[in-house]
Amino acid sequence: MGRCDGKVAIITGGASGMGAAGARMLVAEGAEVVIGDIQDELGRSLAAELGESARFVHLDVAQQDQWEAAVAFAVAEFGSLSVLVNNAGIANGALVQQFDMGQWQRAIDINLTGTFLGIRAASDALIASGRGSIINVSSIEGIRGTPWAHAYVATKWAVRGLTKSVAMELAPHNVRVNSVHPGLIKTPMTAGIPDDMIPIPLGRPGQPEEIGHWMVFLASDESSFATGAEYVVDGGTVQGVPHK
Repeated sequence: MGRCDGKVAIITGGASGMGAAGARMLVAEGAEVVIGDIQDELGRSLAAELGESARFVHLDVAQQDQWEAAVAFAVAEFGSLSVLVNNAGIANGALVQQFDMGQWQRAIDINLTGTFLGIRAASDALIASGRGSIINVSSIEGIRGTPWAHAYVATKWAVRGLTKSVAMELAPHNVRVNSVHPGLIKTPMTAGIPDDMIPIPLGRPGQPEEIGHWMVFLASDESSFATGAEYVVDGGTVQGVPHK
């Protein structure tokens, strides 16, 4: 018996990084997974690797019609939808005076609006499953502020708040909504950040699988009494460097 037997999940940004790790781990624990991403080749390759328990769908999370198609596809392929992992996101940065408004809007569209559109598109199916779970991947930047990363910080704070409001709305329908707040994780998106640039008390960046474990936990019934909560997984970064 797997921890996620009987679960059907959509995971966005699922073709690489934390999303791919989560997809692999959910399938390993018995779930059936729809990998949503704009990286078609990587997504199809991962779905083929995972076999009959996985499918790939092209999904630009900023597009409402693509969300509706992805949810319909998941239900058609696997019979239901019980888990939504809103993992897709982008990061960009510049000084306030130099921040390009196109960059600002793109971050809002993907990180925040994309999360909202996913919740809206999937809610009916999640309610119908009788035991739904929404997992929103925010960031430690949804808890603190960081120079240059203004759009990223703003959207990740907003995802944190959206998680809590939707959790209260969907609780009577037995759909749980929680957020995960990673610190520096070694993924393609963070490849250009030196390991020692951000002080991490545990002394190293995290690995994608270390966020995948939380996706599995929050997808499974092990977390059945958790909703509206936030889980910081950052090696102690938010707490600061320990005294010696």
